[in-house]
Amino acid sequence: MVDEEIPRDVRWAIPLGLIGVAIVALYWYWDHPTSLGLGFLGAGIAAVMVLLYLGLSYSGPKSRLYGLKPLSSRLPAISQPKGHVHFRTKMFWTILVVLTYFLLTNIYLFGVDQATIIDLFASYRAILAGAQGTIMDLGIGPIVTASIIMQLFVGAKIINLDLTDDEDKGTYQGSQKVLVLVMIFIESIPQVFGYITPGAGLVASLGTLSPGNGILLANTIIVAQLVFGCYLVFLMDEVVSKWGIGSGISLFIAAGVSQQLVQGTLSWLPQTTGGPPAGAIPKTIYYLTTLNAGNLASGGWTDILLAQPNPLTALIGTALIFFLVAWTESTRIELPLSHAEARGARGRYPLRLIYASNIPVILMTALLANVSVVTILLYTNPTLAHFPLVGGQWWIGAYPSSAQATALNVSATTPIMGGAWYLQTPNGLASWLLPAINYSTYGNALLGHSWWQGIVHVGVFFGVMVGGSILFAKFWIQTTNMGPEAVARQIEASGMQIPGFRREPRVLRRVLERYIPVITVISGAAVGALAAGADLIGTVGDASGTGVLLLVGIIINLYEAMGREQLMEMNPVLRRFLGGEA
Repeated sequence: MVDEEIPRDVRWAIPLGLIGVAIVALYWYWDHPTSLGLGFLGAGIAAVMVLLYLGLSYSGPKSRLYGLKPLSSRLPAISQPKGHVHFRTKMFWTILVVLTYFLLTNIYLFGVDQATIIDLFASYRAILAGAQGTIMDLGIGPIVTASIIMQLFVGAKIINLDLTDDEDKGTYQGSQKVLVLVMIFIESIPQVFGYITPGAGLVASLGTLSPGNGILLANTIIVAQLVFGCYLVFLMDEVVSKWGIGSGISLFIAAGVSQQLVQGTLSWLPQTTGGPPAGAIPKTIYYLTTLNAGNLASGGWTDILLAQPNPLTALIGTALIFFLVAWTESTRIELPLSHAEARGARGRYPLRLIYASNIPVILMTALLANVSVVTILLYTNPTLAHFPLVGGQWWIGAYPSSAQATALNVSATTPIMGGAWYLQTPNGLASWLLPAINYSTYGNALLGHSWWQGIVHVGVFFGVMVGGSILFAKFWIQTTNMGPEAVARQIEASGMQIPGFRREPRVLRRVLERYIPVITVISGAAVGALAAGADLIGTVGDASGTGVLLLVGIIINLYEAMGREQLMEMNPVLRRFLGGEA
């Protein structure tokens, strides 16, 4: 469907235009901004109204998302390769993208006062594959958030798209690109309101060029850098997906988590001047070689095993999660298949225990990260804190002042009360188990809460992670053609059938419906429980249990993908059978 063929009701332009003008006029009356500020606001409102017009004015028989095609088809994108891409070429692009990712995580934002940065995503850095204060500050957050929104809307039938239809699937992917761009702006703009502060020198220089607009122009430069960096991540993900091996987003997560694990295990640099090394192994060696038996018995073993950063218990827990996830990834049931025409030709269709892969836990963690950011903004942002009913309310989430954060030895983005505290990721055994066992000694870890509230916190967090992962597993299966109906069509198209049953998609679907819905729920519950359980035990390098879970799954999937690529390289006839290009 080309642009000229898209049916539209142009009457939508009038009310949307009036709404845009009214918003700009009300803002001017309320705040009396400078002409440049009013121009920026007008440009932003105009962009929003254009998006709404493209969607709402579509008057065809299909989803309104078809109206976004004039925009989605023109967004910068990576072209699909024509024909087969050799294994060496795919490895080259994969390695190049990962090295570029590490490079970008070390390019700091221009004109930012790094000493005053408040990291809104501090608890979720490992999952969002970002680096504080750099051009990669947002990481994959907007991309995953856009995916969450689209999956929820399609899964709930709010968006009427059939993802088994090629045209609908193309519209879904194009609309998701538009939503990614929108989410980049939504997540980057709040960063500059008190959380990423421009340096005084930049503000003064720009104020000289445009009197009264120094801070506005400085904030605009920071937002532009965040937008550029995040969209670059989006394009790098497309490079890996089309020209490399695996998924770019998964590789970025694995790269970030691996870096944190290595640093948390082997770093010999002290966290504080004159203190022990920060890494778990050097820290253990330091204590064992410098403390005598009496000092070890009076508190040294507690410091080695449980004290932050990177206690030995966290290293043991990380290794345990590695082996447990590796075993879970290899567990599967296999449905026997036979060829309908070639007698004796048999095969198996594997249904893994982790059928929905690790995507549900990525989406769930990203959702919790967005909830955390929203609660921070509602409580600490000067404007949003006065929002009716929800602004500045402790029961939604209360955060410490600078003095409180120093006294409690926490960051300014750590919730100390309300719903945000109950959804906060626990930081190892010292954050919940020790206070429950010996509250008088370790109760400070609960930030003023009683021991039973700490247990409730663990139960709420665990339940939300498991329940949310199950929900996203169901949505993921629906949107990736892994449901019973889609799998039945794939088996039927390959000429295979389940022995003892008629070769018909409806029969295959009924057989698969006995397994796939159940294993989908088990898959979501398993990854959610593994991630939450690892967070409760603790991991080295603050990689989080979810990060370790994802790292193991990503490495296994990448290894299997490389094996398939090499097999297709050696046996070109198998490319079509394994899903490669002819």
